[in-house]
Amino acid sequence: MAPRNHPVTVWLLPGAMLMLLSAAAAAAQGCAAARFQASARSFQRCTALPVLGATLYWTYHPANGTADLAFRAPQGAGGWVAWGINTDRPGSMVGSSVFVASPGAGGGAAVLMTVLESTSPSLTNGTLKFDVPVAPAAEYAGGAYTIYVTVALPGNNTVQNTVWQAGPLSGGRIAAHPMSGPNLQSTMRLDFLSGGRSVGTSNSVVHRRNLRNFQG
Repeated sequence: MAPRNHPVTVWLLPGAMLMLLSAAAAAAQGCAAARFQASARSFQRCTALPVLGATLYWTYHPANGTADLAFRAPQGAGGWVAWGINTDRPGSMVGSSVFVASPGAGGGAAVLMTVLESTSPSLTNGTLKFDVPVAPAAEYAGGAYTIYVTVALPGNNTVQNTVWQAGPLSGGRIAAHPMSGPNLQSTMRLDFLSGGRSVGTSNSVVHRRNLRNFQG
């Protein structure tokens, strides 16, 4: 005999769906309400990154495979922050194309675009491994840097290996970040379409080897 649908189960399924949609709408509203000093920008999604107090905001444009992003992380005026995408190695800084925000020569904040080609990167400003159709910008306010970028998602794939980092300056130049704790956990696989994410759990020894010389 075929089982009958349980009335409580039938009721719960649409109820759960409504709760999920409401939560998504609330999250989107929270992102849109975020204030950005440099402009009246707003974003459709955001996620609090698991370490370094950072947050990533973005709007994905499926028509052309691009994403407008704002990466915000707390940092002292004598430090730097970075965000990027690794097209080669999940869970690693080496091979990443990154945007680095630090104090500008004339005040304000400057953005460096560079590829971390090895464990001792040159940090030369140059072309990344994906298109950047709009020049990046940055601001420093309220004890935090915000980096604004528009990127063409590599391979037109919404799922990407993202990385982020923060560290001090030495003599006005980007210096090595701390080699313990949160600085060794700052990688995450993110779906820019759904907002789904998974945090990397690579061995800490591998992280130490890959990140030890992120400096100028």
